[in-house]
Amino acid sequence: MEAIELNENDLEVGGANSIQLIAFSIGEQAYGVEITTVREIRAWNGATPLPNTKEFVRGVVNLRGTIVPIFDLRARFGAGVTEATKTHVVVVLAVGEKWIGILVDAVSDILTVQKNDIHPVPEGENMDSELLNGIVTHDSRMVGLIDLESVVGQTGEEI
Repeated sequence: MEAIELNENDLEVGGANSIQLIAFSIGEQAYGVEITTVREIRAWNGATPLPNTKEFVRGVVNLRGTIVPIFDLRARFGAGVTEATKTHVVVVLAVGEKWIGILVDAVSDILTVQKNDIHPVPEGENMDSELLNGIVTHDSRMVGLIDLESVVGQTGEEI
């Protein structure tokens, strides 16, 4: 049997230089998170509100015995509270040891992007920039990569 030599480029084909994202929308804007953080995608069925929480915390849901806080991503970005309907979606994500849900308008795609195609977020007055850890262009649209630690912030520890 003949030995096969692998070079560095062959190893990257397996995904070392690329990541997969779940893309979703809030209005006309596209965002994404690494697919490895996604635990479940659910239709919006409401949440139990909690007292004394920030505007962007919609409440909690019981997901098979695990209490999961739901963050309204539109409100977290400072664009007002989502008027949630049955067509809205909750993406349940693992952030460290905790699970959170983010309320979005719709899940649109699974994207595979090269790590070197991810650009830094431009500096500016926009609140979005501190909640993103990069921007990538995919099929002529800009996709903001959500920094889950920043989105949850200290609020995740309070819930």
